Amino acid sequence: MTTHFSSRRRQVLLSSLAAAALGATGATAYAQAPGRVLRIGHQKGWLSILKGRGTLEKRLAPLGVKVTWTEFNAGPVQLEALNVGSIDFGDVGEAPPIFAQAAGAPLVYAGATVPRPALEAVIVPKDSPIRSVADLKGKRVAYNKGSNVQYFLVKLLEKNGLKYSDVQSVFLAPADARAAFERGAVDAWIIWDPFLAAAQKTLDARLLADATGVVNNRQYYFTSREFATRNTDVLRIAIEEVNAIDTWISRNKAAAAAELSAVLGLDKGITELYLSRARYGTAAVTRDILAEQQAIADTFFDLKLIPKKLNLLHAAPVDLL
Repeated sequence: MTTHFSSRRRQVLLSSLAAAALGATGATAYAQAPGRVLRIGHQKGWLSILKGRGTLEKRLAPLGVKVTWTEFNAGPVQLEALNVGSIDFGDVGEAPPIFAQAAGAPLVYAGATVPRPALEAVIVPKDSPIRSVADLKGKRVAYNKGSNVQYFLVKLLEKNGLKYSDVQSVFLAPADARAAFERGAVDAWIIWDPFLAAAQKTLDARLLADATGVVNNRQYYFTSREFATRNTDVLRIAIEEVNAIDTWISRNKAAAAAELSAVLGLDKGITELYLSRARYGTAAVTRDILAEQQAIADTFFDLKLIPKKLNLLHAAPVDLL
């Protein structure tokens, strides 16, 4: 969500891009490489497990494709890196690509997970008098501005006969929102996993409503228009390998929870709860999936979060067009 970067986020971006350059994954290195290179930007999570397996490198080696990895702390920073030509592929939630496209990034959707609505929810303190979504009227609700959960909030309120303006929005990043939630400075917090599971396990937070039946909450994999045009075979294999990780996790949740807890630095009980409500499967993006993103873009435009209306077909996979 490039239109809402704080100065702190921009500092993080500059540090991340500097690290990427030092790792010889920058645009110049890419252009001068004798073979093809897939430069992956990733957050701690699914792609970390794929990196550890090394299966993507094995699949791409016969094609003469080298894989490099750069870790980022958030999806918007990855998309900014894509925009300046430092990475070719990454993972992100529903909302950040909308802001990236609005800011002119050469974004193309490369893949999408199945819906995972149970991975984001509204939580309240266990002894809160708030018992229904209707009780949120007039209350202080914390969430990350311009994120997936803001769209979820809009649709959740709408479904329960309320308007977005009926709640007091308190814009806070996850760590700050957790602190505010703990000290009672807000009445409710809208958050996603694994922060959600951590709050349930360590703060005894009560789940008021998740996104089931409200929004889909997919995860997306993205690339650039230039890379997609020249490397459809590489992207197809990358999505296949991501789906293979999905399949493995779905069949080995205990082992996956242990591996993910090490990656995320969280207690295994937290990652077990997280994985227990996830859904698994990643595939190519369809027109129906782009229509879901179009609805989010239209909502954000109506809320004046993006400066112009978007056509999501401009970010469609090459083969879909």
